[in-house]
Amino acid sequence: MEEKFKNIAKYNFWDEKTPELGFYRADYTDKIFSYTDNRLIKVLIGQRRTGKSYILRQLANKLIANGIDRKNILYVNKEYIDFDFIVNHTDLDNFVKFYKKQLNISGKVYLFIDEIQNIMGWEYFVNSYSQDFVDEYEIFISGSNSKMLSGELATLLSGRYVEFEIFPFGFSEYLGILQKDSNKQNFIEYMESGGLPELFNLQNDEIKRNYISAIKDTVFLRDIIQRHNVKEPKLLEDIFVFLVNNASNLVSITTIVNYFKSLGRKTTYDTVSAYIGYMENSFLIHKSERYDIRGKDTISGNSKYYINDLAYKNYLYRGFGYGIGYKLKNLVYLILKRAGFKVYTGVFRDKEVDFAALKDDKILYVQSTYLMIDEQTIEREYSPLESITDNYEKIVVSLDDVRFPQRNGIKHEQIWNFKL
Repeated sequence: MEEKFKNIAKYNFWDEKTPELGFYRADYTDKIFSYTDNRLIKVLIGQRRTGKSYILRQLANKLIANGIDRKNILYVNKEYIDFDFIVNHTDLDNFVKFYKKQLNISGKVYLFIDEIQNIMGWEYFVNSYSQDFVDEYEIFISGSNSKMLSGELATLLSGRYVEFEIFPFGFSEYLGILQKDSNKQNFIEYMESGGLPELFNLQNDEIKRNYISAIKDTVFLRDIIQRHNVKEPKLLEDIFVFLVNNASNLVSITTIVNYFKSLGRKTTYDTVSAYIGYMENSFLIHKSERYDIRGKDTISGNSKYYINDLAYKNYLYRGFGYGIGYKLKNLVYLILKRAGFKVYTGVFRDKEVDFAALKDDKILYVQSTYLMIDEQTIEREYSPLESITDNYEKIVVSLDDVRFPQRNGIKHEQIWNFKL
């Protein structure tokens, strides 16, 4: 154990050398840090390679800057080979005890465990340590599956955790890492690239394409195919391609089944539904259900799907027709999600609103379009919002060079200035 302990020291903060922290993502770290100094388990979820590990290390570094002894912070990353000796919750328990003895730790310990789903029975460890009233622990964990805390585990932890979904870089972070100004041209460049953090360290499109392909393959293999014993990997990827190229369009499971049948490929409703669910759980795609604005309830049937990052479209599936307006809608959806909204496709009488976004007691209605080039387009975008009779905020977002004045209380925002 001593030799293994020496090997993992380089990933921790115990000496004066700080591990790599990456671009500082203040929106996440400030929010998560506001939940510290209690026994709540802090859970970071999100697709692989969106920066969860960096955010965990940034949080650890922030604790040190606020006076916490660096030796009282333990960082474990199950993606690194040096941590392969931790296979199950018993191994993790033994390792924590060894760490405390080896460094003669006293007082509260801060545990950071990255990609914790790779430790068998990890929930028993977290449940036990979070309730330990003899030795005090504060626990931060990350995982790449949205169902980590579902079902029995959620019951086991019984409200003693708070969850944060981590997305690829938003536009403001893109500007920050590249030190650019906020304007239309830079937004278009962001839209035509993507927000996965490692993209910004790669030199050309070919390398970026290979990187995005590798991420997709890793998520498919480790988070879906192996986890769920998927029998038809090729069908899984083809459904993903279909959803990428139909992002922001209303589709149904039946539509997808019929699409493949038209190509001579037989599949079933249950298979397609399950595969889409696996992709949702691994954060490759997001589902936007229809929402009855008048009845304040979701509508079963057709839904829209949005991809977690436009890099999949831009680098892997360029050959399919996919207009700028659709990319804009995908980015507006992600802006709303990053801001913590539950996002639906609004339905009011016979009209559709691109986004009905709900958070706490706040509701926001948003229309998104490429350019409002004529009166017909302006009428098409404003009319659905004008038909809604409540007094919640309503916004039209576009790539227009000018900002339009308010119309019947409806604001217009240029997409690069759209902030929540």
